[in-house]
Amino acid sequence: MSAAAIHTEDIHPSLWRASQLAGGGERTVDTGYPVLSTELPGGGWPVGVLVDLLVQQAGVGEMRLLRPALSALTARPVALLQPPHIPDGLGLAYIGLSLDRLLQIKTAGSADAFWSAEQILRAGSCDALILWAQHAKASSLRRLHLAAQSSGTLFVMVRPLTAAQDSSPAVLRLALRPAADGLMVEIVKRRGPTRAEPLSISLQPTPVLFSHHARLPRRLPAEVVSRSLPAQVVV
Repeated sequence: MSAAAIHTEDIHPSLWRASQLAGGGERTVDTGYPVLSTELPGGGWPVGVLVDLLVQQAGVGEMRLLRPALSALTARPVALLQPPHIPDGLGLAYIGLSLDRLLQIKTAGSADAFWSAEQILRAGSCDALILWAQHAKASSLRRLHLAAQSSGTLFVMVRPLTAAQDSSPAVLRLALRPAADGLMVEIVKRRGPTRAEPLSISLQPTPVLFSHHARLPRRLPAEVVSRSLPAQVVV
């Protein structure tokens, strides 16, 4: 084979040219938004790695953005770790997330939250894990990214927009800003070329998803006490 005929994927599936999106080698879940999926390596949210969603404030639309992917993952529970407020049963049911599938986890602080996230990822018992965090050390991010690699879990951290200037092992980092009919999504980091122009994502209006006064059915999402997470996470 001549040097001119050698392709990066022939050397290793994890290699890609800087001018092209990474070709594959990892499992993805379709985002449900074609304008976004076409800009992501593999055509969707990467599974088994750390994904960063950087927001001006929690609740800006991250759950609605993830809704199609979460609805498509139906085999195992979806864990919400340190959500900004109480999950609203009617609102989540409206976007197709039954409370029977949700595992809500509240911890006393960030150290316990990161510990809980690592145990969930290593147990591999959830289809998706969404962790809201204000501050995260680089060492904590590396541990979580490493744990995610053996999990087969869609792992998303929702962090402040100011964290965009910090380094992160996340393979995908998106900055989310509210827009009139949804979100403006800026690709901060991906396995491929940079994109200067943000994407406009239209989101369907929904009832409140998180609230200080959420409406919940009698059967509440299971809550896990930090430092006592079982090896198999169930609801």
